[in-house]
Amino acid sequence: MSKAASNGQQLWNKVPKANAELFALTYGALVTEVVRDADENLATVNEKLEKIGYSIGIRCVDEFLAKSNSPYCKTLAETAEVLGKTAFRMFLGIVVDVVQHSPSSFSLNFQDNPLSLFVELPENYKELEYSILYCGVIRGALEMLNYKVDCQFVKSPLKGDDIHEIKVEVKQVLVDGAGDDYKEE
Repeated sequence: MSKAASNGQQLWNKVPKANAELFALTYGALVTEVVRDADENLATVNEKLEKIGYSIGIRCVDEFLAKSNSPYCKTLAETAEVLGKTAFRMFLGIVVDVVQHSPSSFSLNFQDNPLSLFVELPENYKELEYSILYCGVIRGALEMLNYKVDCQFVKSPLKGDDIHEIKVEVKQVLVDGAGDDYKEE
């Protein structure tokens, strides 16, 4: 077991747990409300769910850094490993495999998805990216760590695949610091 994975397990054991069924049903109610608000325009629903996830992600980073005691990551590969093995375990209790595609992209593969418990998408909702909230969370969290990324679900059992796969591609590494306006003279 990697250091990130064992750290994730220790954190999962410490954090208070919510009932998985309640979590899934609450998220299902949120998705239903967003679908109604968007008049069943699934592209708009996907966009809104991703934005909700983004807002969650930019806030989760502070909690993660405060509680995880994770080491400073020097590369995207290290960041991906901590994201998959520690953060997903800490917040969701799920085991994630990290697959590095290149120095600027990786995938997170997982079997269990607490958001999609009890979910079957009807045929007319196949374009709904039900768990796209995760992509927003990842995008928001990585942006707080100075990575501008594109994130998308590549596979989902809700669409007939055997696993969930989220592909993350770094588009830009943001400059760290306050900028030239705040440098000492």
